Amino acid sequence: MATNDLERIEQAWPDLAPLLFVPHTEAEYQQLVALLDSLIDRVGEDEAHPLASLMEVVGALIERNEDEHVPELA
Repeated sequence: MATNDLERIEQAWPDLAPLLFVPHTEAEYQQLVALLDSLIDRVGEDEAHPLASLMEVVGALIERNEDEHVPELA
């Protein structure tokens, strides 16, 4: 990764960090679920939407949390 890319990320991260994180509590999990709901409302099924990849990342964070903390149905 180029130094310029890391510098741009470093500049943007303080604004994004409160919104995009690995959840460790139920409240954080619910915060991510609310964000995903908002993204789904905005993006819908438009894979070309600028926020589509963010929606995918948030979904993956939620899925990871559910895999670790929600028991599978027998």
